[in-house]
Amino acid sequence: MSETVPEPTGGCSAPLLHVVLHQPDIPQNTGNIGRTCLAVGAKLWLVRPLGFRLSEKHLRRAGMDYWPQVEWEAVENWTVLLDRLGDRPMWFLTKSGRRTMWEASFQRGDVLVLGSETRGLPAAMLETHAARTLSLPMHPEVRSLNLASTATAVIYEAVRQLGGL
Repeated sequence: MSETVPEPTGGCSAPLLHVVLHQPDIPQNTGNIGRTCLAVGAKLWLVRPLGFRLSEKHLRRAGMDYWPQVEWEAVENWTVLLDRLGDRPMWFLTKSGRRTMWEASFQRGDVLVLGSETRGLPAAMLETHAARTLSLPMHPEVRSLNLASTATAVIYEAVRQLGGL
C-alpha cells in the first residue's frame, strides 16, 4: 500500500512571518512549530532533506492531524528556498548569534531560519549572514534548547513587536 503525501497549502498571500526549518530531523518538533505557525498566521517552510517522511501516516504519528490547516511548503534545497522567498529579510537562529532575539527589529514578512536538531545551521550560512544571527540567552552548561521551544519563543517575540495578531 502506498503512502499518501499531503499537498502543501497555498494559504494566504502575505503571512505574518515565514518560518524556515533547514533540514529538520524530528517530526514532533516540526509538528509543534507548524502548530505555532498556524496559531499566528505564519508560513512554514521545510528545506530538504528531512529526517522523516511527509506522509499522512508519519504526520499522524507525530500528532500533526491538524496539518491540513498549516500553511506550509517543502523545497528541495536552500537555493530553491531563496528563489521562492525573494529578498525578504532573514534572521538566523543559532546559539552563537551575534545578538539576542530582543535586539532584533522584526518586520511583517520577515523570515526566521532554524537549523536541524542535530546539526544546527551550516557554518557557511552563518558566516555569510553573521550580522543577522540571533540567539536566545542561556547558561553555558546548556548545549542547546529544543527546536520547537526556540522557534516558539522567537515567533512570539516577533508577534509582540508587530503589535500582536
